Amino acid sequence: MQGFAGFMWLLSMGLIVFSGFALIDAATRREDAYRAADKKTKPFWLIILALAFVVNLIFNILSFLPIIGLIATIVYMVDVRPALRGLPGGGRARRGGSSSDGPYGPYNGGR
Repeated sequence: MQGFAGFMWLLSMGLIVFSGFALIDAATRREDAYRAADKKTKPFWLIILALAFVVNLIFNILSFLPIIGLIATIVYMVDVRPALRGLPGGGRARRGGSSSDGPYGPYNGGR
């Protein structure tokens, strides 16, 4: 029985890490990327994934609520995330700079 409890603990930790990764990934994407990919809004996915993360922290894996959270996390990871990554820039939030910035700094046409 102790081996089964250890397996369930590992499975529970895996679900927490998986839902936490999805939540962080959703938080780092731009708001307009969700609209451009024709998916639900960023706040919608942040709320759903945050609820999944909290449910995985609180409830036992044998409950049905972590299973619902797992389904929501899987939907984000296999449907929404690839659509966001397929957009130019990968849907990531920009950290300053302008549209004329190249990989080594601003491009000003040799001026």
